[in-house]
Amino acid sequence: MNAPIANIPEFSIGKPVRRSEDPALVQGRGRYSDDIAVEGQLYGVVVRSRHAHGAITSIDADEARAMPGVLAIYTGADLTAYTPAKSPFPLKSDDGSPMRGNGTMFFATGKVRYVGDPIALVVAESEIAAREAAEAVVVDVDPLPAAVDAREATAAGAPQVYADVPGNVALDHTLGDMAKAREIIAGAKHVARLRIIDNRVMVAAMEPRAALFEYDAANERFTAHMQSQGVFGMRNGLAAAMGVPQEKMHVLTSQVGGSFGMKGSVFPEYIALLHAARDLRRPIKFTETRSESFVSDHHGRDHDVDAELALDADGSILALRMTGYANLGAYMTPFGVLIGAINIHRNAQSVYRTPVMATNIKCVLTNTSPIGAYRGAGRPEGNYIMERMIEEAARVSGIDSIALRRRNHIRSEELPFTTGVGTVYDCGDFTGLLDAALVAADYKGFAARKAESLSRGKLRGIGVGQYLEITAPPTNELGEIIFEEDGSVTMRTGTLDFGQGHATTFAQVLVSQLGLPFDKLRLVQGDSDQIRIGGGTGGSKSTMASGSAFIEASEQVIEIGKRAASHLLEAAVSDIEFSPGAFSVAGTDRSIGVIELAKRLRTATSLPEDCPKSLDVSHVHKASPSAYPNGCHVAEVEVDPETGMVAVVRYTLMNDFGTVVNPMIVEGQGHGGVMQAIGQALLERVVFDDEGQLITGSFADYAMPRAEEAPPFVVHNRPTITRTNPLGAKGCGEAGCAGGLPSVMNALVDALKERGVTHVNMPATPEVVWRLANGM
Repeated sequence: MNAPIANIPEFSIGKPVRRSEDPALVQGRGRYSDDIAVEGQLYGVVVRSRHAHGAITSIDADEARAMPGVLAIYTGADLTAYTPAKSPFPLKSDDGSPMRGNGTMFFATGKVRYVGDPIALVVAESEIAAREAAEAVVVDVDPLPAAVDAREATAAGAPQVYADVPGNVALDHTLGDMAKAREIIAGAKHVARLRIIDNRVMVAAMEPRAALFEYDAANERFTAHMQSQGVFGMRNGLAAAMGVPQEKMHVLTSQVGGSFGMKGSVFPEYIALLHAARDLRRPIKFTETRSESFVSDHHGRDHDVDAELALDADGSILALRMTGYANLGAYMTPFGVLIGAINIHRNAQSVYRTPVMATNIKCVLTNTSPIGAYRGAGRPEGNYIMERMIEEAARVSGIDSIALRRRNHIRSEELPFTTGVGTVYDCGDFTGLLDAALVAADYKGFAARKAESLSRGKLRGIGVGQYLEITAPPTNELGEIIFEEDGSVTMRTGTLDFGQGHATTFAQVLVSQLGLPFDKLRLVQGDSDQIRIGGGTGGSKSTMASGSAFIEASEQVIEIGKRAASHLLEAAVSDIEFSPGAFSVAGTDRSIGVIELAKRLRTATSLPEDCPKSLDVSHVHKASPSAYPNGCHVAEVEVDPETGMVAVVRYTLMNDFGTVVNPMIVEGQGHGGVMQAIGQALLERVVFDDEGQLITGSFADYAMPRAEEAPPFVVHNRPTITRTNPLGAKGCGEAGCAGGLPSVMNALVDALKERGVTHVNMPATPEVVWRLANGM
């Protein structure tokens, strides 16, 4: 059942409560990984490959080992005992063969395969000593030709990244009935065709990766102070790699300065550092530089897809066919294959009836930095393809794009609706959401705004981006409520806040459910010893998982509290009523507050045997199914044809996220996601030259959106409440990217259509736009 919303006006579910996390952060009192220091710590610096592809002929570390303060230098030869991380999604190619190249080598041995490939770890008494020694390590490499572009890497004669991966294809994977899709497309009245490139982007988290590793020899136990997206996923990955039981790996995560999917992975440096900490019996600290992050962090996106959308004479969708390439980079990360081979296909249907869908993706290994999860991890990519195809189908058929969307929407009366990929949409109002977004964006008034822009020599366009996301696979989640001696209440859960506002959000749930004072609620997270289970954060599922866990835990507190209150208030359990904050005897003025009841139980010297001794609850929410957040974005852009500059001048978000616990936090998530989408659409692109050298290796070369480029946002929530979880929430963290990419690019194409432009691939940089606007 859905959560009741208590009549507590200030801090309850649905209120825009200010984030309780922020005062400490804005005062510089946050504790990030690089802030952590312990006595006697050493420093680790990684020697990385300067070549994208080549055979290692020698590693000369003699001079470096003799330098002052250097304790040890480790190479790949020292790490062969450890187990490379495998993708948790062991898919098979269409011919039945298993994935090839499945495994991330910890440090390069024999060959280097991308610029930034780790070769050696230098450990010294100071960071300066470690960096100077790293510069003195001489690595001789015989360069080899590099494979950079995924499509080109599959061609005959292309450089081979691995000898045992012919054609560089790690996986050739088809979902859906490809033959049927071809047949329908061949006979369709209207067929839209586009090559859609989802450009490679840098995660560029505000905080670079950092960690501190300790080893307790007496107990044979590691402690890792580090960034993660969930301590149990990181603990389990590190333990598996090191070949130790999970209980021998203690992971602690404090504040995290952005992740977007990237910091949930086990990176090669971590294994080398754990090995060194055990070998030297000293703590070792590692902090990457910003320059390192550009080559060593996982990158995002990088998909190249040919899409075909078939319509009948009336404009009804008949089939969507996609064939393309997913660039995995040099090594397979845990999520690289899942994103390209599965998530794009599963999310491309979006809100439209699509009777036949078929997708073939070749997942390709190249001499580039590995690709991992990046905000949305296949969900924005799939939605982007469908929305661009809708616009192209409108163009080739002559049907208005808004009318085309309405015609093909899955209607509310059809719900629950089982899609062609097996997902079941349980609720939604996709046409109503579109119509509300158009009203909020003043779609009818666009013509006047376009004319005004033209009077100033500017081209103006409007674009719609409707989307639906399938949230991450469900996981069991902890909801623990502990009543402390000082009157505060501790919440424990296994999701992890790295900017999402969990302490505020989960406190609002408990305020609504139990009537507890907001300022007495404290969240404990990020400690694999203190928390007994948890699925971590990712895939827009944290509020669904932890929120539901706290609702169910609250129900247990109420049930326990009624039994305890019946003894203290001397009444039958059936006569005890609960209203937020207190238990009372029906029809009387006798009552006791929740906090007071917890205190009385704790301090009582004699209680009946059948009276609960505490209100504390430790509950595990059994995994809820995925939910389906959806929405509609409307963007307006203004193009200066003389310079190619594109400005996003108006932006509307109409959201269906189910129960919205804190609309202010949700709006902030939307702002951030849209800005990332604007960056990818108009500015950001990781560029390698033909030799695999990174051209965009700093913020001087890699363009990021700035605050001054943010448009005025209009944000509305128009929820339909899902029954897939007790809270009724659907998730919101990645929706800004899913709606932002298509709405901005559709608006740009609309602005340029009078210049004969029908499609633009991302990123639409000023040079690209200037050439298109001027017929070049």
